[in-house]
Amino acid sequence: MNPIFDYLFGQYADYNTLDITLEIVAVIFGLLSVWFSKQNNILVYPTGMVSTSIFVYLLLKWGLIGDMLINIYYFIMSLYGWYIWTRKVDAEHYTPISRVTKKENITSVFIFIGTIIFVFTVYQVFDKWNSWTAYVDTITTAVFFVGMWLMAKRKVENWIYWIIGDIISVPLYFYKGFTFTSFQYLIFTILAIYGYNAWKKNIDKNLQMS
Repeated sequence: MNPIFDYLFGQYADYNTLDITLEIVAVIFGLLSVWFSKQNNILVYPTGMVSTSIFVYLLLKWGLIGDMLINIYYFIMSLYGWYIWTRKVDAEHYTPISRVTKKENITSVFIFIGTIIFVFTVYQVFDKWNSWTAYVDTITTAVFFVGMWLMAKRKVENWIYWIIGDIISVPLYFYKGFTFTSFQYLIFTILAIYGYNAWKKNIDKNLQMS
Protein backbone atom coordinates (compact mmCIF):
# COMPACT_ATOMS: atom_id res chain seq x y z
CA MET A 1 0.00 0.00 0.00
CA ASN A 2 1.08 3.59 -0.60
CA PRO A 3 3.36 4.78 2.27
CA ILE A 4 1.69 8.21 2.34
CA PHE A 5 -1.75 6.60 2.56
CA ASP A 6 -0.51 4.33 5.34
CA TYR A 7 0.90 7.33 7.21
CA LEU A 8 -2.34 9.28 6.95
CA PHE A 9 -4.91 6.53 7.36
CA GLY A 10 -3.05 3.51 8.74
CA GLN A 11 -4.57 4.01 12.19
CA TYR A 12 -8.02 3.21 10.78
CA ALA A 13 -6.99 -0.41 10.18
CA ASP A 14 -8.09 -1.23 13.73
CA TYR A 15 -11.36 0.74 13.56
CA ASN A 16 -14.67 -0.83 12.67
CA THR A 17 -16.46 0.31 9.52
CA LEU A 18 -19.36 1.88 11.40
CA ASP A 19 -17.09 4.20 13.41
CA ILE A 20 -15.19 5.29 10.30
CA THR A 21 -18.45 5.97 8.49
CA LEU A 22 -19.84 7.93 11.42
CA GLU A 23 -16.68 10.04 11.66
CA ILE A 24 -16.90 10.89 7.95
CA VAL A 25 -20.60 11.81 8.26
CA ALA A 26 -19.85 13.96 11.34
CA VAL A 27 -17.04 15.71 9.46
CA ILE A 28 -19.30 16.43 6.47
CA PHE A 29 -22.03 17.93 8.66
CA GLY A 30 -19.40 19.84 10.63
CA LEU A 31 -18.08 21.39 7.43
CA LEU A 32 -21.61 22.25 6.33
CA SER A 33 -22.20 23.91 9.69
CA VAL A 34 -19.14 26.15 9.41
CA TRP A 35 -20.02 26.97 5.80
CA PHE A 36 -23.54 28.02 6.82
CA SER A 37 -22.07 30.06 9.66
CA LYS A 38 -19.81 31.88 7.21
CA GLN A 39 -22.91 32.58 5.12
CA ASN A 40 -24.72 33.87 8.25
CA ASN A 41 -27.32 31.14 7.64
CA ILE A 42 -29.44 29.66 10.44
CA LEU A 43 -28.73 26.16 9.09
CA VAL A 44 -25.43 26.41 10.96
CA TYR A 45 -27.23 25.03 13.99
CA PRO A 46 -29.17 21.95 12.78
CA THR A 47 -26.18 20.74 10.74
CA GLY A 48 -23.86 21.40 13.66
CA MET A 49 -26.11 19.49 16.04
CA VAL A 50 -25.98 16.41 13.79
CA SER A 51 -22.18 16.60 13.74
CA THR A 52 -21.78 17.14 17.47
CA SER A 53 -24.23 14.36 18.35
CA ILE A 54 -22.19 11.84 16.36
CA PHE A 55 -18.90 13.09 17.79
CA VAL A 56 -20.21 12.83 21.37
CA TYR A 57 -20.89 9.14 20.76
CA LEU A 58 -17.54 8.50 19.06
CA LEU A 59 -15.44 10.47 21.51
CA LEU A 60 -17.07 8.78 24.49
CA LYS A 61 -16.33 5.42 22.87
CA TRP A 62 -12.71 6.44 22.25
CA GLY A 63 -12.30 7.74 25.80
CA LEU A 64 -11.57 11.34 24.78
CA ILE A 65 -13.46 13.02 27.61
CA GLY A 66 -12.29 16.59 26.96
CA ASP A 67 -13.22 16.45 23.30
CA MET A 68 -16.56 14.90 24.19
CA LEU A 69 -17.29 17.74 26.62
CA ILE A 70 -16.60 20.26 23.87
CA ASN A 71 -19.20 18.64 21.63
CA ILE A 72 -21.81 18.39 24.40
CA TYR A 73 -21.30 22.10 24.99
CA TYR A 74 -21.56 22.76 21.24
CA PHE A 75 -24.90 20.97 21.17
CA ILE A 76 -26.29 22.97 24.10
CA MET A 77 -24.98 26.27 22.72
CA SER A 78 -26.45 25.40 19.32
CA LEU A 79 -29.90 25.38 20.91
CA TYR A 80 -29.14 28.74 22.54
CA GLY A 81 -27.68 30.17 19.33
CA TRP A 82 -30.64 28.94 17.30
CA TYR A 83 -32.89 30.92 19.65
CA ILE A 84 -30.74 34.07 19.55
CA TRP A 85 -30.40 34.05 15.75
CA THR A 86 -34.17 33.76 15.27
CA ARG A 87 -35.08 36.32 17.93
CA LYS A 88 -36.35 39.61 16.54
CA VAL A 89 -34.96 42.82 18.01
CA ASP A 90 -37.91 44.70 16.53
CA ALA A 91 -40.85 44.01 14.20
CA GLU A 92 -38.65 43.50 11.13
CA HIS A 93 -35.08 42.72 12.21
CA TYR A 94 -33.41 39.70 13.77
CA THR A 95 -30.38 39.79 16.08
CA PRO A 96 -27.67 41.41 13.93
CA ILE A 97 -23.97 40.64 13.62
CA SER A 98 -22.06 42.95 15.94
CA ARG A 99 -18.80 43.44 17.82
CA VAL A 100 -18.19 42.37 21.40
CA THR A 101 -18.81 44.87 24.15
CA LYS A 102 -16.51 45.45 27.11
CA LYS A 103 -18.89 43.43 29.29
CA GLU A 104 -18.84 40.53 26.82
CA ASN A 105 -15.03 40.59 26.75
CA ILE A 106 -15.01 40.25 30.52
CA THR A 107 -17.54 37.41 30.29
CA SER A 108 -15.32 35.72 27.71
CA VAL A 109 -12.39 35.79 30.13
CA PHE A 110 -14.54 34.21 32.86
CA ILE A 111 -15.76 31.52 30.43
CA PHE A 112 -12.16 30.79 29.42
CA ILE A 113 -10.88 30.51 33.00
CA GLY A 114 -13.98 28.66 34.18
CA THR A 115 -13.64 26.13 31.36
CA ILE A 116 -9.99 25.43 32.20
CA ILE A 117 -10.92 24.82 35.85
CA PHE A 118 -13.86 22.61 34.82
CA VAL A 119 -11.87 20.50 32.34
CA PHE A 120 -8.97 20.20 34.80
CA THR A 121 -11.38 18.88 37.43
CA VAL A 122 -12.97 16.41 34.99
CA TYR A 123 -9.55 15.13 33.90
CA GLN A 124 -8.57 14.68 37.54
CA VAL A 125 -11.73 12.71 38.30
CA PHE A 126 -11.35 10.45 35.26
CA ASP A 127 -7.55 10.24 35.60
CA LYS A 128 -6.94 11.52 32.06
CA TRP A 129 -3.60 13.28 32.67
CA ASN A 130 -1.81 10.49 30.81
CA SER A 131 -0.50 12.45 27.83
CA TRP A 132 0.70 15.93 26.89
CA THR A 133 -2.37 16.15 24.63
CA ALA A 134 -4.56 16.43 27.73
CA TYR A 135 -2.97 19.77 28.59
CA VAL A 136 -3.47 21.04 25.04
CA ASP A 137 -7.08 19.78 25.15
CA THR A 138 -7.68 21.92 28.21
CA ILE A 139 -6.61 25.07 26.35
CA THR A 140 -8.43 24.29 23.09
CA THR A 141 -11.60 23.43 25.00
CA ALA A 142 -11.52 26.84 26.69
CA VAL A 143 -10.85 28.60 23.36
CA PHE A 144 -13.71 26.78 21.65
CA PHE A 145 -16.11 27.39 24.54
CA VAL A 146 -15.59 31.14 24.19
CA GLY A 147 -15.83 30.95 20.40
CA MET A 148 -19.11 29.05 20.50
CA TRP A 149 -20.63 31.45 23.03
CA LEU A 150 -19.67 34.46 20.90
CA MET A 151 -21.03 32.80 17.76
CA ALA A 152 -24.34 32.19 19.51
CA LYS A 153 -24.34 35.91 20.40
CA ARG A 154 -23.57 36.67 16.72
CA LYS A 155 -20.32 38.46 17.52
CA VAL A 156 -17.76 38.79 14.73
CA GLU A 157 -14.88 38.08 17.12
CA ASN A 158 -16.06 34.48 17.48
CA TRP A 159 -14.09 33.70 14.31
CA ILE A 160 -10.81 34.70 15.93
CA TYR A 161 -11.27 32.05 18.61
CA TRP A 162 -12.27 29.45 16.00
CA ILE A 163 -9.17 30.20 13.94
CA ILE A 164 -6.86 29.81 16.95
CA GLY A 165 -8.54 26.62 18.13
CA ASP A 166 -8.71 25.12 14.64
CA ILE A 167 -5.02 25.72 13.95
CA ILE A 168 -4.09 23.93 17.19
CA SER A 169 -6.54 21.09 16.48
CA VAL A 170 -5.15 20.16 13.04
CA PRO A 171 -1.92 18.52 14.30
CA LEU A 172 -3.54 17.54 17.61
CA TYR A 173 -6.21 15.30 16.05
CA PHE A 174 -3.74 13.89 13.55
CA TYR A 175 -1.47 12.91 16.44
CA LYS A 176 -4.44 11.29 18.18
CA GLY A 177 -5.05 9.17 15.08
CA PHE A 178 -8.15 10.86 13.64
CA THR A 179 -7.04 11.94 10.18
CA PHE A 180 -10.49 12.77 8.83
CA THR A 181 -11.18 15.02 11.82
CA SER A 182 -7.75 16.63 11.41
CA PHE A 183 -8.57 17.43 7.77
CA GLN A 184 -11.89 18.81 8.97
CA TYR A 185 -10.12 21.30 11.24
CA LEU A 186 -7.77 22.28 8.43
CA ILE A 187 -10.78 23.19 6.28
CA PHE A 188 -12.39 24.80 9.34
CA THR A 189 -9.38 27.12 9.61
CA ILE A 190 -9.74 28.26 6.01
CA LEU A 191 -13.51 28.73 6.33
CA ALA A 192 -13.08 30.61 9.63
CA ILE A 193 -10.77 33.12 7.95
CA TYR A 194 -13.34 33.67 5.19
CA GLY A 195 -16.09 33.77 7.82
CA TYR A 196 -14.35 36.54 9.76
CA ASN A 197 -13.94 38.62 6.62
CA ALA A 198 -17.55 38.03 5.55
CA TRP A 199 -18.99 39.01 8.94
CA LYS A 200 -16.71 42.04 9.16
CA LYS A 201 -17.94 43.21 5.74
CA ASN A 202 -21.49 42.73 6.95
CA ILE A 203 -20.86 45.03 9.91
CA ASP A 204 -19.11 47.64 7.74
CA LYS A 205 -21.98 47.54 5.24
CA ASN A 206 -24.59 48.06 7.96
CA LEU A 207 -22.59 50.96 9.41
CA GLN A 208 -22.49 52.65 6.01
CA MET A 209 -26.26 52.22 5.60
CA SER A 210 -27.07 53.55 9.07
